[in-house]
Amino acid sequence: MWKHWTISIGLCAVATLVVRAEDRTSQSADATKRVDFNRDIRPILSDKCFACHGPNAASREADLRLDIEALAKADRGGYAAIVPGSLEKSEVVRRINSADESERMPPAESGKQLAQQEIARLNQWVAEGAPWSLAWSYVPPQRVPVPTATNKSWSVNWIDQFLLVRLEAEGLQPSAEADKTTLIRRLYIDLVGLPPAWEEIQEFIADQRPDAYEHLVDRLLASPHYGERMATYWLDLVRYADTVGYHGDQEHYISPYRDYVINALNSNMPFDRFTREQLAGDLLPKPTIEQKEASGYNRVLQTSHEGGVQPKEYLAIYAADHVRNLSAVWMGATMGCTQCHDHKYDPYTMRDFYSMAAFFADVDEAQHLTRAFDISPTYRLPELELLTPTEESTLAALERQYTLLAQRLEKSKSNGNEAAAKALEEQLAKRKAEIDAIHTQARRTMITVAIEPRITRILPRGNWMDDSGEVVQPAVPAFLGKLEIGDRRATRLELANWLVDAKSGAGGLTARVMANRLWYLFFGRGLAAAMDDFGGQGEAPSHPELLDSLAVEFVESGWDMKHMVKLIVTSRAYRQSSVATPQMRRTDPLNLLVAHQSSYRYPAESVRDAALSISGLLVPTVGGPSIRPYQPPGYYRHLNFPLREYEHHTDARQWRRAVYMHWQRQYLHPMLKAFDAPSREECTVERARSNTAPAALVLLNDPTFVEAARAFAVRILLEGGATVQERVNFAFRQAALRDADTEEQQLLNKLVTRSGRYYQVHPEAAGQLLGIGLAQVPDNLNQVELASWTIVARVVLNLSEVTTRN
Repeated sequence: MWKHWTISIGLCAVATLVVRAEDRTSQSADATKRVDFNRDIRPILSDKCFACHGPNAASREADLRLDIEALAKADRGGYAAIVPGSLEKSEVVRRINSADESERMPPAESGKQLAQQEIARLNQWVAEGAPWSLAWSYVPPQRVPVPTATNKSWSVNWIDQFLLVRLEAEGLQPSAEADKTTLIRRLYIDLVGLPPAWEEIQEFIADQRPDAYEHLVDRLLASPHYGERMATYWLDLVRYADTVGYHGDQEHYISPYRDYVINALNSNMPFDRFTREQLAGDLLPKPTIEQKEASGYNRVLQTSHEGGVQPKEYLAIYAADHVRNLSAVWMGATMGCTQCHDHKYDPYTMRDFYSMAAFFADVDEAQHLTRAFDISPTYRLPELELLTPTEESTLAALERQYTLLAQRLEKSKSNGNEAAAKALEEQLAKRKAEIDAIHTQARRTMITVAIEPRITRILPRGNWMDDSGEVVQPAVPAFLGKLEIGDRRATRLELANWLVDAKSGAGGLTARVMANRLWYLFFGRGLAAAMDDFGGQGEAPSHPELLDSLAVEFVESGWDMKHMVKLIVTSRAYRQSSVATPQMRRTDPLNLLVAHQSSYRYPAESVRDAALSISGLLVPTVGGPSIRPYQPPGYYRHLNFPLREYEHHTDARQWRRAVYMHWQRQYLHPMLKAFDAPSREECTVERARSNTAPAALVLLNDPTFVEAARAFAVRILLEGGATVQERVNFAFRQAALRDADTEEQQLLNKLVTRSGRYYQVHPEAAGQLLGIGLAQVPDNLNQVELASWTIVARVVLNLSEVTTRN
């Protein structure tokens, strides 16, 4: 059983698989296959040539551009860089094949070098006529006919056909369907972020209806916890946090925005509306409270509250942050590069960057720059006060009473009745205190309020002190079109509409970016691996036709998120076993062909939630303010402006889901950090997945997990039977969703015996272990026995399979 507890600390260097069959054959065989520009040539030009001969005029050499077809093939006074069909006349071909180091391209000082296979491909491409095409990510997606595979029985929906045809072409077979226990566990973790109960597994296994799996998917999509699971990823994208990030990293009011995201996902709000409300909820006609909450997206960026802050500098920083995040979230673009210069690999320019920044010039986000207080929560107006229906009713009643008392007071004063006036003043003061208390206790959240737009200039080299740059108006990147709005100034609402307009805007491109991310959530890897770089340096999709068809499906479904999720998770491809054969590992080590499912550790939030769920401690309430779980004492000792101490909650909030955990950007909770959660200073499209000793130590020693183990031990003793064997099996069924094997039974039998002996001799140690946390321990349980089984529970909760999605 010790194999389950081994933590592997190492990095495996894996060569990138080029999935075309010709790429695994000889160069001579390569020459018989036609070259595809986007697949075979653009990546070479982008990596080896565009830095000197690409979009960035400042670094361009010889006034030569190889990123635009007309310029690459243009006559340059009797010669051309590329002459279609002629290797002899093409200067690029001569230079890359030159034996003279002073002529050979790329030059040695660039640090770039073409491999022989890359040279052969470039030669072949020119010989074939140098056909050109736009970068795949900038071509609007088109649905293509579903291909027909030889195997007629495997596919469940059209997704499978695209994958199966490719597998058959590569000489591979898909994996068998996973067993029902694995399937339900996978679905629960992927769709609601929690493990299923043992009883739910038995019900699913016993359900012999042909559509039992689909019924399970529908039930999980309807769960209120679906929104919590999906919101975790969206909050990574928009860099949601409870603190400002810069300098003192003070708290700010924003948690209702998180609730908006959860509720929107649970209600299956169309993604186009989801986009509009976040970018421009305040600009919608008669915006609702929820739409104003949604506009908090524009306010959740990092801000500084330092006393000596320069407003002009930080408004420039905020403007750049807006562009970086919007372009990363909705466009999969690296527009941050163009803050200081034109993009070196893509058609984005500095003008595009600052024109996009101008959309956010009307956001009222400078009030705190004139009120730099070392307080936490800090000053981040404009904010919205949110009251519960009960609080609203109480407040209205108190305000009516206050008005009546004030009228009576005036009357008493005018009549000279000093005694009555004094009594009324006391009552007024009391009502005022009660009204203030309600306002103080109300939840607050930052919102967007539009003001007269600030002037936006192109900042030379990104220098906020340089006012010599041209003034620009809001506009989308020029190479992607323009907004048809006449002469008036474009608004954030029109930007949002453009992002989701598949007919005359960038909607198709947005849909492709989001479809790729949905695929990543359910397969562990996007069809296009570089999910934040849909550009010249990004990796082309392994299945471009499938990705495009998914994007079109997303748009045609009315931007229906749950429809897309269901389509993906009901495919046969999703249901495959995650066990890869030796042939698969040799042929396709990165599983680009999707010949099997992926196996990886839960996200950080689900690691914590699973332990609480298994123990029975989890409080499933949806929504509400951020929670403060246990945290090491002194962790904030270097956090200044102001000095502060972390105080964990001492009630049931301690056991709420991790999506509600307080997110301190500079001092991310150690548990979240150990399991690779991001600080959310910037957009995170894909979390790292590490396997480290500190993560194992967190599972063993973090007070949340110790308390979960203790509560789990109570369950084991009260529900698990009378014998050690029955109890060990119960523990494994609840946590690992299977029975313990013989070796595991023997090892845990020894563990409970030895720990029992230890606690018999050291009852004070048992008391210390059981005294951790808030959960009540039943009086009728023996302390020594409970402490012994708590140790067993800690071991079981630390098993790799308990935190691994297969």
